[in-house]
Amino acid sequence: MKFIFFRKSALIAVALIICAGATFGILCGTVSTEATAVSEKVIVIDAGHGGIDAGVRGTETSTKESDINLAIAKKLKGYFSGAGFKTVMTRSNNGGLYGLSTSGFKMRDMKKRKEIIEESHADMVISVHQNFCPIPSRRGGTVFFDKDSECGKALADSIQSSLNAMEECVKKSSALVGDYYMLKCTANPSVIVECGFLSNTEDERLLISAEYQDKIAYAIFKGAVAYYS
Repeated sequence: MKFIFFRKSALIAVALIICAGATFGILCGTVSTEATAVSEKVIVIDAGHGGIDAGVRGTETSTKESDINLAIAKKLKGYFSGAGFKTVMTRSNNGGLYGLSTSGFKMRDMKKRKEIIEESHADMVISVHQNFCPIPSRRGGTVFFDKDSECGKALADSIQSSLNAMEECVKKSSALVGDYYMLKCTANPSVIVECGFLSNTEDERLLISAEYQDKIAYAIFKGAVAYYS
């Protein structure tokens, strides 16, 4: 029942933004192309790490970052697909994208993700990750964008605002510049969403919960759709 509720909410969110964009277009004497063609957008959802590259691990449960990333990415895909977007996942299982686990596997993995992004003609890329910090009190979601991408910054700001609005948010954050390979795979908006800190026990408790994974996926989805307004 909860899934049905969120799916309806996803459709309502898109409908509201389309209406808002169309209204703005009428007031300006033009039709908003982004609003009317929003369902034609190709969204690439990248679940970070995978295979022998587990990413970071929870300090209490040793849960792999790669597993949490995939769980959230799948839920995020559900919201976008349910709202009519075309969605592409760079990985849809626990395996990596590097082929053989020999020297240089990490770069092969990253290049394969870039290849998927380019071949799908992505209009938006959202890469899902989890954070880790030696200071265990650090917590909360942070969105990163490339310093040379204005559209990336706009998308990051929109998703960050949505994360900040979650009831579980204890401290509002700002989107940050990041010098990461995944942010440079397309000229279209691309962001990395660090959903929380696995080095913080409270964040870890939330992030391993299927219910919270669903909530944060929905928050990312709402922020991404709001970008198109």
